Amino acid sequence: MPDHLPDFDVHELRVVRAIADAGSLTAAAAELGYSQPALSQLMRRLEQRLGVPVVERVGRRLRLTEAGRVLARHAPAVTTALDAAAGELAALRGLSAATVRLVGFPSASPTIIPSLIDRLTARMAGVTLTYVEAEPPEAVDAVREDRADIALTFSYPGDRDDPHGASARGLQVTDVGVDELLLVVPHAHPAAHASRVRLADLADQNWIAGCPRCRGHLLEVCGRAGFTPLIGFETDNIAAVERLVAQGIGVATLPRLALASFPPVPGIAVRAIDDGHVRTLHVVTAHGAERVPAVAGVIAALREATAEATGAVTARN
Repeated sequence: MPDHLPDFDVHELRVVRAIADAGSLTAAAAELGYSQPALSQLMRRLEQRLGVPVVERVGRRLRLTEAGRVLARHAPAVTTALDAAAGELAALRGLSAATVRLVGFPSASPTIIPSLIDRLTARMAGVTLTYVEAEPPEAVDAVREDRADIALTFSYPGDRDDPHGASARGLQVTDVGVDELLLVVPHAHPAAHASRVRLADLADQNWIAGCPRCRGHLLEVCGRAGFTPLIGFETDNIAAVERLVAQGIGVATLPRLALASFPPVPGIAVRAIDDGHVRTLHVVTAHGAERVPAVAGVIAALREATAEATGAVTARN
């Protein structure tokens, strides 16, 4: 062990992280409500204790040095551990007030999140939940950068751009359920009369594709079924997909939660796919975050709300 270890202050680490996120000391000062001279003085005190520069001047701007970037990279893990300790101590003292920051994918907003809030209201009245909507890559980044405590995300099998791979290294990724992929066809389509449908039977159909990641999964599952889908339309708007299907423009696959996000559109039928394709739902946190009682409670309620939302009736006429 070295004779002298740097004396870190958690507030200073949060400031360094803010500088990294904001891109400059000036922007971080505005975000944190500091004057720039006050923030500069705080950084100078930190540099004196560490013996290395933390910020450097580039032109008229101050930015983090390599040492500063090292601190910024480790700051979320340190602050999460301290939050966990504070949470456990608060639990021992009988305190329950806390704020948990959650980020989730769009189709979770009207399906999982309301049920989660109901559960938290009944069980953890002292916990304040904040929620921001974001696609999985941005949600994972929010946890890594300490802008969120929990990310609710999804991934498709074989997704080359899966944000739970290398970009989630150092974070805790836990599976919390699966969301079934369903077929959407016009009400008059022959497949509407079957309880389950083989994708191979739709090889000659026009297809409507969604977001790039969803489109990639459609290409993959159709490829495994022995054909390349003829994609005529692409849109991220779930309601638009359903209306295009209702007009007979094409067929589509959508996750169960996406279908449950909007009222049913007349003129479509929703059927199960014989191959049983799913996307996996995940909770992403910093390591040790579950030791914070409020975070653990939200995760437990989130599991229940997810199971409830993904257990909805499959078929729709």
